[in-house]
Amino acid sequence: MASVKLYLDTRTPKKNGTSPLKLGINHRDKRFLLNLNISLSSEQWDSVNNKVVAHPRKQVLNSFISQIMADVNVCILELVRTGKMDRMPPNEIKSVIVAAMRGFDPEEDPEAVKPSFMDYFKGFLETKKGRTREVYQSTFNKMSTYIGDKRIDFEDINKSWLQRFESYMEESVPSVNGRGVHLRNIRAVFNDAVDNDVTVVYPFRKFKIQKAATAKRAITAEQLVQLMDFDCDKHQEKYRDFFMLIFYLIGINIIDLCNLKKEQLVNGRIEYIRAKTHKLYSIKVEPEAQSIIDKYKGDEYLLNILDRYKNYKDFAKRMNQNLRSIGEVKIGKHGAKTISPILPFITTYTARHSWATIAHKIGVSKDVISMALGHSFGNRTTDIYIDYDSEKIDVANRRVINFINQIKNKKATQNS
Repeated sequence: MASVKLYLDTRTPKKNGTSPLKLGINHRDKRFLLNLNISLSSEQWDSVNNKVVAHPRKQVLNSFISQIMADVNVCILELVRTGKMDRMPPNEIKSVIVAAMRGFDPEEDPEAVKPSFMDYFKGFLETKKGRTREVYQSTFNKMSTYIGDKRIDFEDINKSWLQRFESYMEESVPSVNGRGVHLRNIRAVFNDAVDNDVTVVYPFRKFKIQKAATAKRAITAEQLVQLMDFDCDKHQEKYRDFFMLIFYLIGINIIDLCNLKKEQLVNGRIEYIRAKTHKLYSIKVEPEAQSIIDKYKGDEYLLNILDRYKNYKDFAKRMNQNLRSIGEVKIGKHGAKTISPILPFITTYTARHSWATIAHKIGVSKDVISMALGHSFGNRTTDIYIDYDSEKIDVANRRVINFINQIKNKKATQNS
């Protein structure tokens, strides 16, 4: 019986270190190879499981290889059944098998075997992690629901298609900016595909993503002091403390705060890689921040947040709810309680925005604020050559905290 096997032919590697993937067909004394026009490095080919690994297009290539294998096996079975396999010379058998491969041209460049948009999107998803992957996955799910089982290629997504998809999202995503997130995610997939020479189609030259003005998420220094001084319930005090810790640590993201380990506090500095941007941060821990860290020491982590909550999302949700419930409480008829929150729209992000706003107000330069928040300078190229100046950031943070303390002390003097 004829056998069909896949081989990575490393005898003739290309200049870039990759080798051609081939089909080896054996039947008694007849042996020949078919070049699949797929070039892989040895690390990208799992010879045990016969599949492509660690390749940006592995899903597409594995699907393509599976289809070729199925077509070739069906063809060989028919040749054996009819006796032609024994009678035909190898070159004729090879021609018959090649003809049986659906749309496969052995002379064709493998990059011409284009994935569908959703296949490429799947591969793109695998390069993302954490919260970023969740956001892209949400867009993928919305597109999957919209198109159903139909195949959609890059060429199918034009200005008209994007307009229809945007209209489709209006019911489930009423916010203009919410819909914009999904459309920008689709644009990111296109950008990646263009960069990898998968397509030259780019509908976003004609289609412009709408953006609605958003309300400022910062609070004033006076409002921040009001929050610090407010006589809140005991269970709310913890969430207020963590809000202030975020502020003292220059708006550290909640996921990064929750996942800080004890060993990341080194010589009075917290050093971590931000989950969202994968950039290194080094923040000096001021006494105000240290007192909160000491108050909520964790067992495994620097803070006890994940000792008590199943994940950072659960904690962030509870924190936002409790911060928004800090306010004047009135007891009405029959004991009904009503709350007039002092900051009804506050979230964990408010601390980050407020730090930047207050820093700007007291004269910290935009460049230093950008460095402190981890933003890029003008463009990514010049940003590479600008050193991360932690000393300037340390000075700026101390100025911001001193400014808050001055307002707090002045208020305390006036009330005494």
